[in-house]
This record gives sequence, structure tokens and C-alpha cells, in this order.
Amino acid sequence: MTPQHQELASGKWKSLSFVEQMANIGSEVERAISWRNKANQEYSRLAFERSLELLDLSLSAGLSFPRLKELTRLREMLADYFVFGNSFNSTDSQWQKYFLAFNFAARA
Repeated sequence: MTPQHQELASGKWKSLSFVEQMANIGSEVERAISWRNKANQEYSRLAFERSLELLDLSLSAGLSFPRLKELTRLREMLADYFVFGNSFNSTDSQWQKYFLAFNFAARA
């Protein structure tokens, strides 16, 4: 599969801080939520897949165990929310609040 974020996949992603990586992942999640709320399932799916791609880049970046644990749990919960039965009972608002903190921190 060809990466959608080719420049990031070629090594730039590892130069970003963890907070910047999470803010970028959050942007794709926000797009997925927005497109789903506009009833555009295809664009929502594509944005969700891009968020997984960025998550996978972070997982392969050699992070510490606590961050790896957070990212793997995040990946599981996002997949449950967008693809499976939402057994964690996540909401759009919860995801937006979770990633908003990373956006603020990345700008600081």
C-alpha cells in the first residue's frame, strides 16, 4: 500500500515531537468525524485510514513503553469507534477533547 503521507513516511515523521505527531493524528481523526457527520462515508474512511497510517508511523518510531502503550490503545479504540461496534462507547466530543490538548501543546 502506498503511503498517503509520503514525505512523513520517508523519515520526517520521526523528527516531530510526540505532541506534534499526536496533533497531526488528531487532525485526521477530526476530518474523519467531520466527513462522517456530513454523511460522506468514503471521505471519512479515507481520513480514518490516514490517521491509522500516522499512528503506525509513530508506533514504528521507537518510542518509550508508556507512549507505545497509549498509541496501541488509541489505535484499538479508534478502530472500534470507526469500524466496529463502538464497544468503548466513544463519542465525537470525547475524541475532539482528547486531541485538542495535543493541538494546544503543539502550538505552545
